[in-house]
Amino acid sequence: MKSAYTWTSISAIVLFSTAGDILLAYAMRRIGDLGEVRIQHGLPEAIRRVVSSGWFMLGLLCMTCSFFSLLFALSWADVSLVAPASASITFVTNAIAAQMLLKENVDHRRWFAAIFVAGGVLLLAH
Repeated sequence: MKSAYTWTSISAIVLFSTAGDILLAYAMRRIGDLGEVRIQHGLPEAIRRVVSSGWFMLGLLCMTCSFFSLLFALSWADVSLVAPASASITFVTNAIAAQMLLKENVDHRRWFAAIFVAGGVLLLAH
């Protein structure tokens, strides 16, 4: 039963973290270069654009849920499993989501890295 809690919470970490990363990246692309916004309109305007973005706030909420999922996972399992497993699986899901949702060009080196990372997770799980 403890193993089910552990892998459920690791799955929640990965899901929320990936969603948060994608939403934050999308929001920042829509907002634009904050350095340019700050130069042209000042720091208060740059801050206003970020905090008034619904996509940014949704991404922030997902990242918050990911953090609390991490806390739950650490209450059930060792950090030596939870941290590498969640981080490495998130690496793989971020590559997939970036290519599919953000239309980013994920080159073959990143896919090879994702495969090696997935192999490391399999080694950790056994």
